[in-house]
Amino acid sequence: MWDPLRAHHESVKDRSILSLFDDPSRAEQFSLRLGDLLFDYSKTNLDAEGLRLLIGLLDAVKVAEKRDAMFAGAKINETEDRAVLHTALRNLDGGPVLVDGEDVMPGVLDTLNRMETFAEAIREGREKGQGGRYADVVNIGIGGSDLGPKMGAIALRPYADGPRTHFVSNVDPADVHDVLSACDPATTLVIVASKTFTTQETMANAATAKAWMSEKVQNPASQFAALSTAQDKTSAFGIDPARVFGFEDWVGGRYSMWGPIGLSLMLAIGPQAFRAFLRGGQDMDCHFQAAEWHENMPALLALVGLWHNQVCGYATRAVLPYDNRLMRLPAYLQQLEMESNGKRVSMDGQALTVHSGPVVWGEPGTNGQHAFYQLIHQGTRVIPCEFLVAARGHEEGLHHQHQLLIANCLAQSEALMRGRSLDEARGIMSKRGLTGEELERQSSHRVFPGNRPSTTLAYPLLDPYTLGQIVALYEHRVFVEGAVLGINSFDQWGVELGKELANTLAPMVEGTQATSGKDASTAGLVEFLRTNGA
Repeated sequence: MWDPLRAHHESVKDRSILSLFDDPSRAEQFSLRLGDLLFDYSKTNLDAEGLRLLIGLLDAVKVAEKRDAMFAGAKINETEDRAVLHTALRNLDGGPVLVDGEDVMPGVLDTLNRMETFAEAIREGREKGQGGRYADVVNIGIGGSDLGPKMGAIALRPYADGPRTHFVSNVDPADVHDVLSACDPATTLVIVASKTFTTQETMANAATAKAWMSEKVQNPASQFAALSTAQDKTSAFGIDPARVFGFEDWVGGRYSMWGPIGLSLMLAIGPQAFRAFLRGGQDMDCHFQAAEWHENMPALLALVGLWHNQVCGYATRAVLPYDNRLMRLPAYLQQLEMESNGKRVSMDGQALTVHSGPVVWGEPGTNGQHAFYQLIHQGTRVIPCEFLVAARGHEEGLHHQHQLLIANCLAQSEALMRGRSLDEARGIMSKRGLTGEELERQSSHRVFPGNRPSTTLAYPLLDPYTLGQIVALYEHRVFVEGAVLGINSFDQWGVELGKELANTLAPMVEGTQATSGKDASTAGLVEFLRTNGA
């Protein structure tokens, strides 16, 4: 099914993207408005025929049926025999959602109400620590239990009117040490985010935090909350069941910030703003389910990604938010996309015939312009770029500076497309008085190949509703790309082997077990680190 697309790409690959704008309707035809969101994908080499062929992929593999099955609670995560229903966590006013014939929405809404009651009690000072009103909240998690709420807390900092939020994820003791050293145990609430309450890194950090708190707090567990379904383990840790918020196995970690994993975010911005975040996600869900493919924003974002990666062969994509508070969005999307679609076999266990998901990376602008944009503009590999930018910021009185930010964002996407020819470079350098071989040498360094694709997602202001739209947009993009590739986007077996080997290596590093059976490199590294760590 990829052959017609590859043939079409072969026929247009040398075409100038800029030439497509000879059609005055190009920008309008290859962009889409959804409420206050504008998605512009006109600065790519996609044309009407390419888009038609891509939409044909969606129909050929029945993406609409797979989408409907997901929302209906079918167990589309076949390798783990689970439904995929993170969307239910933001189904604020939708109908019933059935799993094995049981409506899960009463439980979802009850948990949301419990979270709101708890958050309000903390924020209003009715729930206190030993030293009084909580000043700090420390969320201890890893992966989806950290990246989502951390990204959201930074993104929505202008709305944060609750306790200060901090995040610990790395088992490196420097992480937990640096966070806790900035807090007072007597006025700190610690949230342990682990569905099973057995995640190795999380539980190690939780034990460290409990020991730290016990130095000043008589009953340290009384200042803990848990985001977990393992109430026997949370009780053994000493956490009051009223402070335990569970979620079902049909919510994957990297899709979980909409529910209890988002408690730290709710504590920071308040239940009302958190519901606005959920509402933005729900509205994107409704759009994804209802819109035709050629007017469906998640589908179009996915099709652009498939065109660039699987058809054009571009192995990476850069996510470049010109919105500093989205600084952790690239890291969040790294997990969302690469853990979801970084697979090598299809649902039937057969090796993929095309590459799976691309490498996702990025940093906020304009910082990146002074770091890696050199490679994007003049490197030998094409890197599709995805820009995000707001029409205005939250900083009153600095609108002129925000306009400079916008100008930089738009200039980068234009420069990637337009480039600079050798003749243009010669003209510039000849005006500086250069001639002959030196003119040619210096001019060659100033050539920009151009014809490098980008998309832009623009919005008025980064508020809770808009953030919800953006996160849900990318979630559904992952789903569509995975469905077309025929893979399971909702398991993550690739993380298991390293965990297993770490468990076997721990006693060797501690010196309680010999390194017999390990390869010479691993054994030598263990010996060096053990000797020098004494």
